[in-house]
Amino acid sequence: MSKIIISCAITGSIHVPSQSPYLPVTGADIAASAIGAAQAGAAILHLHARHPDTGRPSADPAHWAGFLPAIKAGCDAVVNMTTGGSAVMTLDQRLAAPKANAPEMCSLNMGSMNFALYPMIDRIVQFKQDWEKPFLENSDDVVFKNTPRDIAHVLAEMGQARGARFEFECYDISHLTMLKHFVDRDLIKAPLFLQFVFGVLGGMPAEPEILTLLKRSADRLFGDSYQFSVLAAGRAQIPMATMAAAMGGHVRVGLEDNLYISKGVLAQSNAQQVDLMSQIVTRLGRTIATPEEARAMLGLKGRDKVAF
Repeated sequence: MSKIIISCAITGSIHVPSQSPYLPVTGADIAASAIGAAQAGAAILHLHARHPDTGRPSADPAHWAGFLPAIKAGCDAVVNMTTGGSAVMTLDQRLAAPKANAPEMCSLNMGSMNFALYPMIDRIVQFKQDWEKPFLENSDDVVFKNTPRDIAHVLAEMGQARGARFEFECYDISHLTMLKHFVDRDLIKAPLFLQFVFGVLGGMPAEPEILTLLKRSADRLFGDSYQFSVLAAGRAQIPMATMAAAMGGHVRVGLEDNLYISKGVLAQSNAQQVDLMSQIVTRLGRTIATPEEARAMLGLKGRDKVAF
């Protein structure tokens, strides 16, 4: 397959503002960074919200309203709203903004898992906000909860009721098994868009052999009814994405997953990472999919059917 979808995760809920002055926090900054990423070649924008004053991850629909309309007005990329939010949010909190805005796509984590961020503390010289250090420290006792009941609820609220398609985030091979369970229950329809997630402490390490195993497993479970993408946290971001592109998969970059553009050099924008990935996949002989091509490939409902 020559067409490749580049997704860009703009800000996420993992990094704290003290780690990079370039991490978008305010609504205006998130919108500008997302539009820049789209202009650089990202067909899908994976989005989280933050409190504009503190940078803390937020589920408040008012904070989402600070950038969703601007992104829609400024580019034609697919808006992909998280339903994962942050591990410290309840499911109702995580779904409040997606339910209100009915996007074309949502992310959906395919299982509960440890989600440990505390090793990042050692790399932060000075914290800018009071919430940051406790947020990271307490992640040694945090479980991201997405039970089968939770997953079924998200599928019903966002898929059946609002017509969204999903980026199925798989942090472990067991998540493929859970996805197959819901396919067998006829609650998920093809085409499937799988996002293999590497490098989060609690999930899979970023190792080529594991990506190969995941691809073989997905072939066995889903045949030709799926497409896959790869994201990797930190310094494994570009190598693992490059491997995915060479295998015929899609790729995700962005400051949610990695704050750097090269060793020791902070990325100054999401667009910078998208541009680097665009150069790599083009040299591999892949053609970058436009947003409309991505919509056709993934069976999306269209940007005219969202509620923002």
